[in-house]
Amino acid sequence: MIYKQFKDLKLSSLGFGAMRLPSTGSGYGAPIDYVKAAELIEYAYKNGINYFDTSYFYHDGDSERFLGKTLASFPRESWYLASKLPGNLMRYNDGKLEVSGKVFSGPEEVFNFQMERCAVDYFDFFLLHNLAESTYDIYTNEDLGIIDCLLEQKARGRIRHLGFSSHGRPGTIDNFLNYLAGRKCRDFEFAMIQMNYLDWTLQEAGKKHEVLNRHGLATFVMEPLRGGKLARLGGEAEALLKASRPNDTLAAWAFRFLQSIEDIPVVLSGMSSLEHLKENLALFSRHDPLTEEESRILQKVLESITDLVPCTSCRYCVEYCPQGLDIPMLLTLYNEASFDMAWFLNAAIRTLKDEEKPGACTSCRSCVPLCPQNIDIPKELEEFDKKIKSK
Repeated sequence: MIYKQFKDLKLSSLGFGAMRLPSTGSGYGAPIDYVKAAELIEYAYKNGINYFDTSYFYHDGDSERFLGKTLASFPRESWYLASKLPGNLMRYNDGKLEVSGKVFSGPEEVFNFQMERCAVDYFDFFLLHNLAESTYDIYTNEDLGIIDCLLEQKARGRIRHLGFSSHGRPGTIDNFLNYLAGRKCRDFEFAMIQMNYLDWTLQEAGKKHEVLNRHGLATFVMEPLRGGKLARLGGEAEALLKASRPNDTLAAWAFRFLQSIEDIPVVLSGMSSLEHLKENLALFSRHDPLTEEESRILQKVLESITDLVPCTSCRYCVEYCPQGLDIPMLLTLYNEASFDMAWFLNAAIRTLKDEEKPGACTSCRSCVPLCPQNIDIPKELEEFDKKIKSK
């Protein structure tokens, strides 16, 4: 197992995500198959994985309970547990806090509930769950006081390292970190973002990584295989990779891409079978980053699976848009939508006001002659609007 330094800890470069544990049913949140899941956790631990990640709502809340119970059979100082505060599920009105219909007196009661469910005295890592456009106001609500609550838990030793996960845009992450800086809060040490060779551009993971580096936070990685999609490409894309390295799996390419980025302490993978776990352990038994030629091959793969609007975010178009639309942001979302209308994309679109959505474009075409990439911006925004309305 490759280990990476984070503060005073040596973390297994491969982390175990407990969102997709073996289950006795089908669909998201299905009941955990305790026998098979325990076998996975024990095999992972005995083969060098020491970072385990869960959350309030994984497997309808049973993931926290199961993971805490299973890890308790090993010495506490030998494993690191991460969980997340469910701001993405919170509703706060008139001083009343609800999480998925359950009423809490405040964020500390939610935190205590999670700690009791995991049966631990402290969390090694604790995160705000999905700091994004849809949750920004919850996490920065001074009356609700989530940040102050978690800072207090950290001061009491109940959180060792504080961070956040995010499917948000780079600007949203930057705004949040500037908000923390304005409060003179330097307690957030890391963030976990969706990063893989597709989302490096598609979801601007590269830009998010730059934002985190600039603010001094470490980048942890989730969704290295994009929910398994990068492990089953098919067609021209798969043929290109197999021609280059016939004995490698498609997953190997995705993990080796991430190994090429030196400053990532942990790559989290949601492994639901012993076969996948063993394969991933083998991949993280040695450092094997992409060569320059392999990076070029991967670029050809991207071109074969995506048909992206070539926006470079120069923002020349924005200055003369009479509607004040953030055109580069909309084209970024459109590129994402063209590949996969996933839940986090739908959530991002829902946070936009009607006057901020692509349908607000009047097709005046004042932006078109300003675009260095010769993009027919009104046409692309019209197509994006159609895609949104068809869902």
